[in-house]
Amino acid sequence: MKFGVVQFPGSNCDDDAHHAIGSVIGQPVEFIWHQSEQVSGFDAIILPGGFAFGDYLRTGAIARFSPVMKAVSAFARSGGPVLGVCNGFQILLEAGLLPGAMMRNKRLRFLCRQVHVRVENTDTPFTCAARPGQILKMPIAHMEGNYFCDAAALAELERNKQIVFRYVHPDGRDAGPDDFDANPNGALAAIAGLCNRERNVVGLMPHPERAVESPLGSADGLVILRSMVESLSREGNKTKAAASAERVPA
Repeated sequence: MKFGVVQFPGSNCDDDAHHAIGSVIGQPVEFIWHQSEQVSGFDAIILPGGFAFGDYLRTGAIARFSPVMKAVSAFARSGGPVLGVCNGFQILLEAGLLPGAMMRNKRLRFLCRQVHVRVENTDTPFTCAARPGQILKMPIAHMEGNYFCDAAALAELERNKQIVFRYVHPDGRDAGPDDFDANPNGALAAIAGLCNRERNVVGLMPHPERAVESPLGSADGLVILRSMVESLSREGNKTKAAASAERVPA
């Protein structure tokens, strides 16, 4: 399997993602420049955090027009797993690959701190190795992490089980409406990450790639990255099994 990490002008977590995939979990990984018009040969795509194009206009608003995003969109439509982290999540929202929008943090402050999120859905390639309700500790670093959508869209997210991560207290308790200790940016319904209806595209504001080694304060981000490896391995085994079945004489 091979991972691709997209680099936009202004990305600053691309090296972190590359290190987490290549050096920590030991999987092949390559950078993909934003002007590339194809992503063939990759089994999973990561849109990293940072400040793509300086976050001018809105976070992700310019990056979504980069040539690579047409290829990423096609890859996602074909069922390929795509993970957007922080700025990558914002780009996925702007590109329409995930529903909703990102607003400025409620208290209009840049936030850089550890948070706790609860795994709400293990039926994705990014959480299949997690336990339902598992609490993960990971850092955030953003100014626009206040997720929002209208009431109808929120009801659909809940109905389809598309909310993958929620901000919570360290002991797993829900965050209240203005509980900034647990839900630091004031995100609607304490949403820290969500997926598309097909489950193969996930965006989250916390940084799993910055939580892969204990000296960083947590290695909980490995749950997400190892889930991707496990999911890809399963799909690869299914493909091999199907190919073997086709070769068996009737």
